[in-house]
Order: sequence, then C-alpha cells, then structure tokens
Amino acid sequence: MSATTDSPANGPAAPGAAEGDVQAAQAPAAAGDPTAATDATAGGPRKTPAKLVFAAPRRGKPPRHLADLSAAERREAVAALGEKPFRADQLSRHYFARLADDPATMTDLPAALRERLIAELWPSLLTPVREMDCDGGRTLKTVWRAFDGVLFESVLMRYPDRATMCVSSQAGCGMNCPFCATGQAGLTRNLSTAEIVEQVTAGARALARGRVPGGPGRVSNIVFMGMGEPLANYKAVIGAVRRITDPAPAGLGISQRSVTVSTVGLVPAIEKLAAEDMSVRLAVSLHAPDDELRDDLVPVNNRWKVAEVLEAAWAYADRSGRRVSIEYALIKDINDQGWRADLLGRLLRGNRVHVNLIPLNPTPGSKWTASRPEDEREFVRRLEAHGVPVTVRDTRGREIDGACGQLAAATRD
Repeated sequence: MSATTDSPANGPAAPGAAEGDVQAAQAPAAAGDPTAATDATAGGPRKTPAKLVFAAPRRGKPPRHLADLSAAERREAVAALGEKPFRADQLSRHYFARLADDPATMTDLPAALRERLIAELWPSLLTPVREMDCDGGRTLKTVWRAFDGVLFESVLMRYPDRATMCVSSQAGCGMNCPFCATGQAGLTRNLSTAEIVEQVTAGARALARGRVPGGPGRVSNIVFMGMGEPLANYKAVIGAVRRITDPAPAGLGISQRSVTVSTVGLVPAIEKLAAEDMSVRLAVSLHAPDDELRDDLVPVNNRWKVAEVLEAAWAYADRSGRRVSIEYALIKDINDQGWRADLLGRLLRGNRVHVNLIPLNPTPGSKWTASRPEDEREFVRRLEAHGVPVTVRDTRGREIDGACGQLAAATRD
C-alpha cells in the first residue's frame, strides 16, 4: 500500500447536490429513472431517488478557440480567413509548444496578421479570480471565471517525480452524489474543449516559469477528477484529451497513458470510450460495493447497477490494456465496514484493477465525515487479503478547500 495517488483532497469524480440546490431540485428526472429506492444510509422507508441531470442547461457558447479545433480544423479556419494554412501551425506552436500568452512574443507573425488571428482564434476564455496554495506552494488551486461568469476549479499538484493537473469538465454537476461538494450549485453548464485545455496550459505555464517551488518543470499527468462528470460532457472531454495528447505543436504532447478520465458509471459512455481505442486510464467512482447503499451514495446507480458498471469497466480494461482505478471515498459508519471491504474484494479480485481509497474531506455543515484511522487500516487489510492492489490517496489541499467545488462555492459566497 502507498499514499501517493494524485488528486486533491477528496477529489472523487462523484459530484452531488447539497440541500438548497434549487436547480437540481427543479430539474426533471432523466428519462428511464426508477421511481423508488431504499434509503440505505438512513435505514428509512423507500424514497424517490435523487434527481439526475444529464443534459446541461442551454446557455451561450464560449467563443471559438484554437484549442477547440484539431490541427486540420485550425488550418481550415485560417484558410477561411484568407490566410496561408501554415499560419495555423505557427499559432499552434506558440500555444501548445511555447505556452505563450503574450501576442507580442509571436514575432514570426506579422503584427497585423497576429492581431487578426488572435482575435479570431485565441480569445481570452478564463480569468483567475482566486488562487490558494499549500504544501509549501506545491499545491495550487485556482478558481476560474469563464466568459459568462460561471466558476470552476483546477488544481496543480507537484510531487518530487511528477506534476499532476486535476481539471474540471463541467461547471457544477448533475450526478447529485450527497457527499460531494461539487453538486452544491447543481449543473450550470458543460465546459468547452478549450476551457478544459486552458486549465492545463495555465498549469503548464506556472511550472515552466518557475512559479511552483522545485524549479522549472512540466505537467506530466492529467486527471479529470475536478468538477463535473466527464463522461456526461463526452464530446468536449474527448476533444480535450486529444488536444492534451496530440504531439506538439498539434497538442501538448502528454502521453495518453498519463491521462485519467473518471466517471460515476455512465455505462454507455464507458463503452463508447472503449471504442475510441485510446490508452487513457478509466477511473470509476464506486464508493459502495452493494446496490442498496450505492443507490443512495451514487444516485446514477439507480440507472446502471454495480454489476453493469464493473462489466463495462472490465471490457474497457481488456480493450485498452490498462488497469481500471476504483475510487472509493471512505465515509464513517456508512461504507467503511469490514464486510463491505470483503464484498468489494470479491467483486474486484482477478481483474485489471487498482483501488484508491479516499479519506473523505467533509464539506461545511455536512453529516458526512472521514472514517476512523483504524477502520481505514482494516479496510485496506481486507482488500489486500483478497489480492486487490490498494492505495490511500494523498489528500492534498485540505487547508485550501481541496475537495472539488469547495473553493468555488466559497468564492461565490
């Protein structure tokens, strides 16, 4: 067992709405949702399951950015402006390879042309409105404001041997997991491909320019474990993965094997991801091994049960050749019992899998809290007894509202 898995404190991709989330409360249940579930966490009567929001509310789109486009599409866009297509390659080199953010440094482009290309293909998308750091400056959390005022977060975490960006894929979330801070504002909208990529390039600039202790460096790992359910924003997330992993100057040139995409278990989207034939790691936010409890902790389980989610995960592992990461937030007296560890071990053993146990970082006023240390150790022991590899996540960022959505909520307040 180790304790070095990348992600900010309590950063599982299992977002949920909190009390008072008017948008989530008013949103209609997704088509096909069951109408009743057992309240396993309270031992009470059967109840209507939590609302799920798969389709983001309609809002204005952010302006087109070169990171929204593939290399071929950038050349087409430049040609449509009446310019030579190779100018798109120059622009891409400045953005992806040189991490430029000042047009004045792009001296290989004539000034007038530079201004036009910047206006058409390099608009300002994100404005940092709050930054906090901890761990001696090696963990940096940023709240971003988009063109329409929505807020979301990214976290840069530097370790001795790597630097990881945790990025958001949505502003808010519609999956309504009750223990997660992200859902406190419901689902506001999907992020665009470029808005996701911009989080990564901002972190890459911070490292390259020595803003993070440890000297100049580069982003080596990307985890889609920030705000939102990545596979509910499938097209933009896949576009972002391709921009992140395409070789420079078409993209940032980060290996697909260094990218992790998380999900609460949207089975059709997992199957679709497998068909992409990429080598990104899939992380499943499971949080309970039994349907009775998971129906409440992860409401999408009312649509796709544990067995269905794991079947899709194993199919992904077989096709990609990658181990699946099972994310499991340990919650005191809720899902941390020894018998649940044994059940989880029996479900997972013999498969390409690794378990990340996450000490819960409770949100203010929440009834949920982290497991006792002795219960955490026993959970680990039982999983290892079943031959299942397990780590306890390095919970960085607790003192800076490290859990997904906490700092953005505090900024709104």
